[in-house]
Amino acid sequence: MSLTEILGFLTGVVNVWLLARQNIWNWPVGLANNALYVAVFVAAGLYGDAGLQLVYITLGIYGWWTWAHPGFRAELSVTRTPRATWIWLTPATIAAAFALAMFLRRFTDSTVPGWDGFTTALSLAAIYGQTKKYLESWWIWIVADLIYIPLYIYKHLWLTSGLYFVFFLLCVMGLREWSKALRAQEVELAAVQA
Repeated sequence: MSLTEILGFLTGVVNVWLLARQNIWNWPVGLANNALYVAVFVAAGLYGDAGLQLVYITLGIYGWWTWAHPGFRAELSVTRTPRATWIWLTPATIAAAFALAMFLRRFTDSTVPGWDGFTTALSLAAIYGQTKKYLESWWIWIVADLIYIPLYIYKHLWLTSGLYFVFFLLCVMGLREWSKALRAQEVELAAVQA
């Protein structure tokens, strides 16, 4: 357990806690978390996860900008993932999982290329959904976390496995909070239309 992993744990908990509360400061805290975990995952030979952190940094900047500049609305609202998004996101996630696993198997010494590729693809789908405030992104995170927990135990990243258990709990909380926000928005819309 390194200082980098400890700092990654702390920034990770704060990041997801802020995200569940729809607080825009989740994005800069998340960027710090991503930078720390690049180092942790490279050291553990989880190259897919290390590369994922670099993508998270890019998406984190995009998410921060999107939440700060929601267009014509005062704030970006929680919505359900549109069917059109599912139509491209599902096959893209499956294709990414296979492509990443093949890449990791062929070009790295990863001992878990299939799981590393699959969790990386799920995580990309989830973070994309959260940049748009899609409710179902929390379900994708929950599935990913349930895979990450034993994966990190297997890789002897005990603190990181604990972090992903905390993430799992925070994702359940985030799903509840965002569901409440969506219901409140639907009630408000119905009242305006009545």
